[in-house]
Amino acid sequence: MKDNRRDFLKKSASLAAVMSVGGISSAMSEPVEKSKKTGSKRPYVKDAGIKFAFSMGITSPKIPYARQMGVLHAVSGVIRNPDLKPWDPKVITATKEAWEKEGIKWTVVEGPPTLGSPTKLGLANKDEEISNFITFMKNLKQYGDVDVICYNWMPVISWARTQMDRPGRGGALMTAFDYEDMKGKPLTEFGEVSKESLWKNLEYFLKAVVPEAEKIGMNLSLHPDDPQVDSIQGISRIMNTVENFDRMLALYPSKFSGLTMCQGNFSLMGADIPALVRRWGKDKINFVHFRSVQDLSGVLPSTKFTECFHDEGQIDMYEAMQAYYDIGFNGPLRPDHVPTMFGETNERPGYMTLGNLYATGYIRGLAESVAKNGRKG
Repeated sequence: MKDNRRDFLKKSASLAAVMSVGGISSAMSEPVEKSKKTGSKRPYVKDAGIKFAFSMGITSPKIPYARQMGVLHAVSGVIRNPDLKPWDPKVITATKEAWEKEGIKWTVVEGPPTLGSPTKLGLANKDEEISNFITFMKNLKQYGDVDVICYNWMPVISWARTQMDRPGRGGALMTAFDYEDMKGKPLTEFGEVSKESLWKNLEYFLKAVVPEAEKIGMNLSLHPDDPQVDSIQGISRIMNTVENFDRMLALYPSKFSGLTMCQGNFSLMGADIPALVRRWGKDKINFVHFRSVQDLSGVLPSTKFTECFHDEGQIDMYEAMQAYYDIGFNGPLRPDHVPTMFGETNERPGYMTLGNLYATGYIRGLAESVAKNGRKG
């Protein structure tokens, strides 16, 4: 009994010392040796070492929930100032400080305001836009401490859906796409845009920007085309197959030129998500959009699909999380394109609050499960 009491007091004193230094949350996030029953030699780390994030602006209603749920990373643009350019140091500093006041780290810029159709289409002012992108990138690193820029190669027409309120489970509203509903729409002002021109412009961009990203340690993270169809209104799409991503990565090989693992899009290309995560590894995957989908077309790449709750789609979400754990992924991950749930308006389809809360609880459960069970050996 005395020995048991002495051991108990020693353990209590050690825990108190840890808590006095870093607080309860720090103590809980420190690596803890796993039970010998699992056979794993890897330590347990909260959230499997992943940086949980929400896509949200500084006035988002998700912020109080994010703090309470321990989602302490923001995927956000800059706070716009009509008198200043988005890449101005004052704008970036103000954005960083606003997030710090909320107790959240600004980690990812998604959809940079300095990369648009001029660069992707190779228009006359592309060099000016690329120069501004490089300035934005450098200032984000220096004044904002941002680690990842998520960008896409979809000129003119970006993210597209043909229905924003398809009834899903229990009446939740889901976003959906049917390529048949897009056919017959007129060409844009740019007419037919070939795949060859998009590849040429992407290579030009990467060769100009990646060397600068290497100097400052900024992770450039290319998002797949969404939807991953062949073309929309005459605008070709090239980041719509796994093979094309391999081609992109080979244009200018660098650990700072990687990709956003948007699980839904890659699954709709026909990819096995866990296998693809393991093949590309954490040196190529800088950022994760953890979402699931249901293909309704029966062909690949899919031409008809809906975005669903995280626990009902075609992706094995547990094995996907296991794959991130196995490659040692420790970057930012956010839920994406969640259903709009009961009691909410559908003003921002795919990005309302309750669906994000449900998704985060589900994702955190997966992360804790794989981190505690691990792989043997």
